[in-house]
Amino acid sequence: MIASINGRDDIMFERTLMAGWGDMDFNSHMRNTAYLDKSADLRMLYFADHGFPMSEFMRLKIGPVVMKDEVEYFREFHLLDEVRVTMMLSGLSEDGSRMKLRNDFYRKDILAARVTSTAGWLDLAQRKLVCPPEGLLQALGDADRSEDFQVLPNKRE
Repeated sequence: MIASINGRDDIMFERTLMAGWGDMDFNSHMRNTAYLDKSADLRMLYFADHGFPMSEFMRLKIGPVVMKDEVEYFREFHLLDEVRVTMMLSGLSEDGSRMKLRNDFYRKDILAARVTSTAGWLDLAQRKLVCPPEGLLQALGDADRSEDFQVLPNKRE
């Protein structure tokens, strides 16, 4: 998928995953929490690809914290279906402390679900919202933005 966002022509961040045995519910389709798990996996893959693997978060003693998830369903996934997941930035505060990340889930190029997560950066020692270091803020800034991107409020002091 080609995007022309932020003045760049490049491929949107995406990965193809699989609807596995542990992702299924009693109705034989992907359970709602599997969408949240795959969204979190894709976020962490994005950060790792942009210089922030788990070891770097551990060194910095910060981590992403989700404050709200919104899931919209359009089509089902069944066991062993390919699940193409994209990630875009749909909101960011000026100080980078708050973000809104959107994951779109595709089955055979048809939008099947969307997860929008409102999150922030948690200082793991102080247990409060913090601004990310410059490199992490740059990684967020490098993400493709959704058409409905919005500026979020900065952290509260």
